[in-house]
Amino acid sequence: MAEYRIDELARLADTTVRNVRVYQDRGLLSPPRREGRVGIYTEAHLARLRLIAQLLSRGYTFANIRELVTVWERGGDLNDVLGFESAVGDPWTDEIPGHITVEELLELFRGDVTDANVERAIELNLLEADGDRFRVPSPRLLHAGAELVAAGMSVSSVLDIAERLEGHVDAAAGELVREIADHILSEHAPDGILQGSDIGEAADLVRRLRPLAQSAVDAMLARAMARHMHHVLGDHFSGMLEHIAAQHAEEAERKTAETA
Repeated sequence: MAEYRIDELARLADTTVRNVRVYQDRGLLSPPRREGRVGIYTEAHLARLRLIAQLLSRGYTFANIRELVTVWERGGDLNDVLGFESAVGDPWTDEIPGHITVEELLELFRGDVTDANVERAIELNLLEADGDRFRVPSPRLLHAGAELVAAGMSVSSVLDIAERLEGHVDAAAGELVREIADHILSEHAPDGILQGSDIGEAADLVRRLRPLAQSAVDAMLARAMARHMHHVLGDHFSGMLEHIAAQHAEEAERKTAETA
């Protein structure tokens, strides 16, 4: 299990050291293991911080969250509770965000980097302003876009694709998560709240579903891409054949007219 000092923990959880200490004081976060004067935190602390952030963003108070934590910890083993938080709150990708400068963007996208394009990329969360450079949440997406630009597409066209794709994927992911959540709650929380051994079982189910969901989406996307590619190429080749046939017809008419 990974271990963190408080400043690194706060950075990974997208919060502040002060907030981490406040959550500890309010009983929302367990204290760290001490190594001399240094506090050592784990992935369980990181998962709890992410859960706290989610609940706070929905308008719940420290008292509400503390009550939830108390119910969980009273009804089940603490390891099960932390395991469930980790299963839900941990990142669903192993991709590591990066940084890029304006100069590097210009080079990567062959100079087709305007203020409008940058603003739109920020709106789509493809870039985040970070001082005199940009944070890149997904380097894979950025480089995929660069490959399309290298193939001759404009940055604005690539951003159009990214916006439409984001909308489709977000809708599909939302539907999938709601279906899975409904199943988990109906099976393991019939009374409306996870308690006891159901907490650990629900965490195991979420962990198993993570790779299954991605594998299913990858497989369906591959099949759909192949199907649509065949249709597009078929339409293109049909158009070519019709064009060739028309040329042959014109040539035949011309020869007929010449011999007449």
